[in-house]
Amino acid sequence: MAVRAVPPGRLRRRLTIAFVLVAGVSAGLLAGGTGLLLRQSWWDASLRQAAADARYQLVLAGQFLPLTEQRRAELLTSFEGSGRHVILVDDTTRPSHPGYSPALGDRLRGSVAQGRLAFQRSTPGQRPRLLVVGGRIPGSTAELYVITVEDDIAADLNEVYAALLAGWVAVVLVAAAVGNLLARRTLEPVGRASRAAQALTEGLLATRLPVRGRDEFSAWAASFNEMAEALEAKIVALSAAQARERRFTADVAHELRTPVTALVAAASLLREQLDRLPDDARPAARLLVGDVVRLRHLVEDLMEISRLDAGRERPSVEPVDVLALLRAIVAARGWSERVRITGDAATPPTDPRHLERVLANLITNAVEHGGGEIRATVSAADRMVAVEVSDQGPGIPAAHLPLVFDRFHKVDAARSTSGSGLGLAIAREHAAVLGGVLSVRSAPGVDTVFRLELPARGPDGDAREAVRDERP
Repeated sequence: MAVRAVPPGRLRRRLTIAFVLVAGVSAGLLAGGTGLLLRQSWWDASLRQAAADARYQLVLAGQFLPLTEQRRAELLTSFEGSGRHVILVDDTTRPSHPGYSPALGDRLRGSVAQGRLAFQRSTPGQRPRLLVVGGRIPGSTAELYVITVEDDIAADLNEVYAALLAGWVAVVLVAAAVGNLLARRTLEPVGRASRAAQALTEGLLATRLPVRGRDEFSAWAASFNEMAEALEAKIVALSAAQARERRFTADVAHELRTPVTALVAAASLLREQLDRLPDDARPAARLLVGDVVRLRHLVEDLMEISRLDAGRERPSVEPVDVLALLRAIVAARGWSERVRITGDAATPPTDPRHLERVLANLITNAVEHGGGEIRATVSAADRMVAVEVSDQGPGIPAAHLPLVFDRFHKVDAARSTSGSGLGLAIAREHAAVLGGVLSVRSAPGVDTVFRLELPARGPDGDAREAVRDERP
């Protein structure tokens, strides 16, 4: 069997999404954790370096003691000249550069006033990003705050974040591609098995699955092939048995036709002479005549079903008045008082001979095996004409409903009279010739309804036009 790609489906999409979610969440956690660790590490390194530098600058600031106005100015000028932005707090607050003069928080000032080295950072969104480390100048009450610009660290961290985000996006895209590929390859055997099963249901019994490798799908394919081979063998055997059964039925009917014809002729003569027979021989003669008649009907039914099996029955389509046909069937059999005919006027294009056979068998079945009120109802729709034959007899048990149209099947519990068991089977075959559908529903003790559905356009789509062309 040719291997085709499995069309995208819900399961494939779910597997791909699940793969992407797992990979995306894992990569996101890893990227986020990496970003947080780098951020904390870089800020801590910057703080340690700034604290060490601030201690050194505090020592250098001690050279300007005692702080006079001139020495304060020299201190600020010296630090600014060396590239250090500082803030000197003595009796007043003096920054070495007006552009780098952040507000000193109370917490920072309090810690420095207690003689400790303390720091503060500007808020993340503030530019420039400043780190202020301060302490008391040794030997003085003056405070010196050294300012470190951390814009480069913030920029580097932003680049790292962008790289991590790009990496996460790349991981998600790769995970989507890999997940889709894995899902497709994983579900490909399932798709092949589904197509193979569909092929088997369509009658392609030679369908097999390729066995590749030794994985679970290969074992599954081997089991499927074994099942298909067994199924093919069973169906071939059943087809052969059915063909033999049909040949046997046709042969039996053909062989019985001539002797039964002779028996019918002899039985007819015997029936005419019944009144002249002795009283003790008359019941046996009547029984013989009745059995010969039933045998003739059985042979006729076998011949008819053999013709249907051979496919030699072809419909001759013409418009048929269903209500008139039902009345004619009932009147010909003398059942006008027992069968009530109602419904819509309908003249579907169909074969009157086949339709008469179906309706006659259904009504005969209701009269002989049913009971109560018997009704034949016709209903017409745009695309269908339906005929329902119902009776209020004992009904058919649910276990027997699937077998009602089988040949020689009899519902003993619900049918008290004799019969060949071929009437409904013949009706179904004739309905199939007409392109119709014959069904049954029954509620034991309530009613039994047989329903014949005929296409409004006839058994052949072009039947109406064909009949029209044949008319002058």
